Amino acid sequence: MEEIIRLKPYFSHTIWGGSRLREEFGYPEPGEDIGECWGISAHPNGDDTVVGGAFDGQKLSSLWDSHRELFGNLEGDRFPLLVKIIDAKADLSIQVHPDDAYAGEHENGSLGKTECWYVLDCPEDGRLVVGHNAQTAEELREMIAQGRWKDFLREIPVRPGDFIQIDPGTVHAIKGGVMVLETQQSSDITYRVYDYDRLQNGKPRPLHLSQSLDVITVPARSVQDTIVHAQHTPENQLFTLCSGRYYTVSKLVVRDLCSVETHAPFLNFTVYSGSGMLNGTPVRKGDHLILTSAVHQLRMTGSFEAIVSHV
Repeated sequence: MEEIIRLKPYFSHTIWGGSRLREEFGYPEPGEDIGECWGISAHPNGDDTVVGGAFDGQKLSSLWDSHRELFGNLEGDRFPLLVKIIDAKADLSIQVHPDDAYAGEHENGSLGKTECWYVLDCPEDGRLVVGHNAQTAEELREMIAQGRWKDFLREIPVRPGDFIQIDPGTVHAIKGGVMVLETQQSSDITYRVYDYDRLQNGKPRPLHLSQSLDVITVPARSVQDTIVHAQHTPENQLFTLCSGRYYTVSKLVVRDLCSVETHAPFLNFTVYSGSGMLNGTPVRKGDHLILTSAVHQLRMTGSFEAIVSHV
C-alpha cells in the first residue's frame, strides 16, 4: 500500500491576496493576487492532484472514492478536511460560516465550516477579528444595520505561533499582513457580513446579511476560549493544539532524529518551515502530504516544522 501521497495544490486568486505564497514557499503560481493555497483538498472548487507514486495524476476526490483503504476505510461521501495556507496582503471581509445543519438545509447539502488557524507570520502589531461585542440578537441587528463596525467587531492581537479555533457562528476575519495555516471541514460556504465597501470589477462584492444574522452566535465566545499560545512547544512529538468533533490538529517540531507513533486512519501533513526526511521521503517547506493508513510510525530527521491533522 502506498504510504505517502504528495499533492499538487490548487491556488485561489483574490482581491486581498499577494505574492508571498510564491516568493516564500516557492510555489510556481503567477500573479500578485494569490490569496490561498489549498494544499490538501478534494473539494470540487479546488481538487488537488497526486504527484508521483502509483496514483500520479489522480485527483484526491477520485482517490477517496476508489481507494478508501488508504484512509482507514472511513465512511463518508467526501474527503472530510481541507488544509490551506492563506496570505492576506489586505484585510479579508468580515465573515461567518454556518454549521452542518444550516448548510445542509440552505446550501445544497454542503458541510458546514468549522475551522482553525495557526499563525505562520504577522506584523508586530498583527491582529485578527475573532468574535463581536453584541450581547443580544437585537443589539447584533442594530449594530450591523447602523454600520457600527468599530463598536461591533472584536479584534485581538496575535503573533506567530498563536492558534485560534473558529466555530460556526463566529464572526471573524484575517487582517492584512497575517499569514495562517488553516485546517477546516471540506466546505467553501462563507457569508460576508461586511467588505469595507470595496469594489471588484467596479462593483461591490455581494453580502449575505440574512444568512449571517441567521447563524451568528450571540453573545460571542470569550477570547480565552478560542486561542492557544503555541510559540514554544515540545520538540520531536505531536503536540495537540485542539481535538474536537471534526478534527484533531497538532504541531510537530522536528530537531535531528525522532520517531512518533500514530494510530490515526490517515494524517494530513503540511511542512511550513525547514526541511528533512520523513519515512525515507525528502520534505521541505511548502510540501503537502497525506500519510495513509499504512503508516503507523513517523521516522524523521532534519530540522522542520509541520501542522498535522486527522479526523
